[in-house]
Amino acid sequence: MIAVAKPKVLVIEDEPDILEVIQYNLEREGHKVIACRNGEQGLSRIRTDNPDLVILDLMLPGMDGVEVCRQVKSDPVTRSIPLIMVTAKGEESDIVLGLGIGADDYITKPFSPRELVARVKVVLRRGPLREQSGGGERVVRGALSIDLGRHEARIDEKMLSLTPTEMRLLHFLASHPGRVFPRAHLLSRVIGEDAIVTDRNIDVHVRALRQKLGEHANCLETVRGVGYRFAEATK
Repeated sequence: MIAVAKPKVLVIEDEPDILEVIQYNLEREGHKVIACRNGEQGLSRIRTDNPDLVILDLMLPGMDGVEVCRQVKSDPVTRSIPLIMVTAKGEESDIVLGLGIGADDYITKPFSPRELVARVKVVLRRGPLREQSGGGERVVRGALSIDLGRHEARIDEKMLSLTPTEMRLLHFLASHPGRVFPRAHLLSRVIGEDAIVTDRNIDVHVRALRQKLGEHANCLETVRGVGYRFAEATK
C-alpha cells in the first residue's frame, strides 16, 4: 500500500501560545507542520521546504507578514503556494491590503481552531490555481482579457497582478455577463463549497479587484441586496 504524503503547512507566528494551538490542531488533522517564529526564518523555509500552504501572521518582529507575502508572491518559484493571513487587525483596509498583495484568504484573531482548520481544508482542496485550471479558458470582454489556464489578466495588453482567488472570481463573472450571482454562490464557485461564507469576505475580494481594474472597475456591478454581476457592455 502506497502511503499518502501529509499536506505540509508552514506556520509563521511569533506568539508561542497561538503557534502551539495552530500546530496542535493541524497535526491532529494529519498535517505536517513547520513552525517559524519570524518572517526571515519563515521566508527561508518557504523557499527550501516548498510547503503546500503557508499560514502567516501579519504582525511579526523584523520582517513583517506583509513583506513576507510580497516576496513569496513576487517569486515565480513560490507565488503559487496558497497563503492564509492571520492577524489581530480586523479593519477592512488591512484585509484588502493582504488580499491585494497575494494572500488567498484571511482569518482574524481571536479565532477558533475549528474555523482555522476549516479554512485550511478549503484552501488545500482548491490547491494552486495552475493545477486545477484545466486548459486555456480565455474570456475577452472589451479591453479586458482573462486566461485562467495561464493565470493572466490584461487590460489593453497591460498585465494585472491578481491573486488566484481574484483571478477565479473575475473569470467566473466575466464568463456570465449580465447575470447576477449571490455572494454565497460566488464564494462556493471561486473558493469552495465548504467555504465559511460571509458577505464581508466576498465584498473584500470585489473591492480589491475594483482597485486593480482602475477606470474599468465599473464592469463589476453591485446589485443591492442580491450580489454582483459583470456588466453586459464593457468599454
